[in-house]
Amino acid sequence: MTEEFNLDTVEHASRTPDSELPWADLGLRENEFEDIQTILGRRPTAAELAMYSVMWSEHCSYKSSKVHLRQFGDKVSEAMKQHLLVGIGENAGVVDIGEGWSVTFKIESHNSPSMVEPFQGAATGVGGIVRDIISMGARPVAVMDALRFGGIDHPDSQRLVHGIVSGIGSYGNSLGLPNVGGEVVFDPAYQGNPLVNALAVGVMRHEDIRLANASGVGNKVVLFGARTGGDGIGGASVLASESFDSSKPSKRPAVQVGDPFAEKVLIECCLELFAASVVEGIQDLGAAGISCATSELASNGDGGMHVELTNVLLRDPTLTPGEILMSESQERMMAVVTPENAAAFEAIMDKWNVEYSWLGEVTDTERLVIEWDGEEIVNVDPKTVAHEGPVYDRPYHRPDWLDELQKSSFRASKQHQERPQSGPELAAAVLELMSSPNMCSKDWVTNQYDRYVQGNTALAMPDDAGVIRVDEESGLGIAVSTDANGRYSYLNPYDGARLALAEAYRNVATSGAKPMAVTDCLNFGSPEDPEIMWQFAESIRGLADACQELGVPVTGGNVSLYNQTSGVAIPPTPVVGVLGLFDDVGRRTPSGWRDDGQALYLLGTTADELDGSEWANLRGHLGGQPPAVDLSIEKQLGEILINASRDGMIDAAHDVSEGGLAATLSEMALRFGVGARVGIDELCERDGIDAFTALFSETQGRAVVSVARTEEVRFTDMCTARGFAHLRIGVVDNPPGSPRGAERLGRSPVVDQASASERAETQPEPALDVQGHFTLPLASLREAHEGTLPAYFG
Repeated sequence: MTEEFNLDTVEHASRTPDSELPWADLGLRENEFEDIQTILGRRPTAAELAMYSVMWSEHCSYKSSKVHLRQFGDKVSEAMKQHLLVGIGENAGVVDIGEGWSVTFKIESHNSPSMVEPFQGAATGVGGIVRDIISMGARPVAVMDALRFGGIDHPDSQRLVHGIVSGIGSYGNSLGLPNVGGEVVFDPAYQGNPLVNALAVGVMRHEDIRLANASGVGNKVVLFGARTGGDGIGGASVLASESFDSSKPSKRPAVQVGDPFAEKVLIECCLELFAASVVEGIQDLGAAGISCATSELASNGDGGMHVELTNVLLRDPTLTPGEILMSESQERMMAVVTPENAAAFEAIMDKWNVEYSWLGEVTDTERLVIEWDGEEIVNVDPKTVAHEGPVYDRPYHRPDWLDELQKSSFRASKQHQERPQSGPELAAAVLELMSSPNMCSKDWVTNQYDRYVQGNTALAMPDDAGVIRVDEESGLGIAVSTDANGRYSYLNPYDGARLALAEAYRNVATSGAKPMAVTDCLNFGSPEDPEIMWQFAESIRGLADACQELGVPVTGGNVSLYNQTSGVAIPPTPVVGVLGLFDDVGRRTPSGWRDDGQALYLLGTTADELDGSEWANLRGHLGGQPPAVDLSIEKQLGEILINASRDGMIDAAHDVSEGGLAATLSEMALRFGVGARVGIDELCERDGIDAFTALFSETQGRAVVSVARTEEVRFTDMCTARGFAHLRIGVVDNPPGSPRGAERLGRSPVVDQASASERAETQPEPALDVQGHFTLPLASLREAHEGTLPAYFG
């Protein structure tokens, strides 16, 4: 888009192909253009058409998802709202965590930009979600990223992985924000549409909460931060609101370009504005740029707004008014300031060397009026732009192919008949699992992120949840985890969404935090496909029901549709983030055991549930039903884990999920390089399963904990009193000659008289010993676990 559209072509719509119409170029449908004319009572100007097009895009208006998203509000009880200070509808949700502190958090997608331009797409995804947190009045304290790529051996994965990981690391590290967790998944189903979902967390005092509205007639409207350029024009409508098609031209111009150092200054500048109570309302500029900021501020306020667009500071002086309204240039904010505070505002801008331009003022007209060189180019009711766009109740139906897919269980497959059974076969299977793309160590990725900057990180990857200290004096802290499983959701969208919440809830609880609230990023294909729309509707229903059962409200999030290329859609992928609270972050529980002699307990029972599992995935099988989810069991398990952590009964905890018990035991042993002796025969007898199922089943509602001998009676009494299944399956076993074992005996692990080779022959090494079946030295397990990503990308 290099010049304003000629609306005279509208008169010839009946004989002009859709692709040549002005609304088609901007992502609008013909009926939507007609609606705009009806609302205005006239043909829209080019600037109005640009504004409506981006604000009525799927990405900004949620026009295909609103009718289903209402369940998140309809199914919230008063008890669930108890700690909710700001809910759905603002830039991010806010949760009361006590002692006058509150936490804001949100997750959003930047999928399509990351496919087109991986580095900038991912980097600006981090920048955008961080600005949502700033706009609530909070200081950002952590970020996380849930990433999904295509096949690990696909040629394009090199471009995407390197670009996206570098973009996230570059922007987050430059901001000085710890990246404390997330996911990295490889699956050919995401080949044409990688997912980059970015989460940010911020903390603030209750009195510091800020909302996005323009109120107070005569108050001034100001744009500050970076100058407006041609990057990101139409990004919300062009990239995020339609499918990719290889026959269409490149969409690179619609990808924003970020400057993390400018955003770092913007953070500090905004926090000083808040501390000085200089701004009345504030809004970040992300998708739809000035179109969004002006219309949403005015719509949320009690009047209207007048703006002189000519005052916008530009990087590119050739931009047309429509382009200026649509530009998604990064690192920009818009605020409402009283005339009395204008000088104080300018002083703070000058202190931080941040550019600003006074654009206009709040009016009582209930109209958004924008002028260019004194000529009126926009005169609209802001509510019709920001909040009263089209709403589609799209048709949907259950896919016919799903019945046959769900009947195709792994148990009935040839791959199951050939499953490992002997000890050596099981050992080889564990090594294969732990070196697979999805279960291998993600250190190659996470080591590119700073996990400990700011000094408040208490736990981070590879622990189950990221844990951040909020207040040094009181000990308050928070835990955050994100989870999803596209295979589960493909097999059963309703249960897949419930399973995503269950795992994120469980991960937060294993760290010792009480789950408080949910944010979600809902990634799907085209809503115009009735089968995909059914997947979406079922996922929303499942997630809303699950939140109601667990008593945790959805505080906000993002819907990302049209994740498909040339008609091939991604699996339904509802990524769920859960926020948890620590009264004392010092009581947090890591995911690995350390102390020799501690007892290992498996909480929960194990069933034969391998459909959609990582093992089935490694064997090229996808069918059947995902593991059953019982949220009453998840809630009980969570209470046990939280109480045991708070009361000092357990020293390590790790949930059992993807990869089953084999993955959990391996990860716990590798976390600190400490071995264990484990017995599974009693488990097999109790639950009526074989050794393979005991190790690789992905039955939910389970966790493994390590318990000091002095706490065993108290711990088992608590489980028994609650009627929760628990079984002692082993003991932490670190040989005295190993490094950790030598430390336990209070002597140096190095024997000066012996060479390294002699010590290797005479001193036992840490191992994962599944008694009666196999023994895996941790050195071998670690080599398999840590070698995969460097081999492909190092």
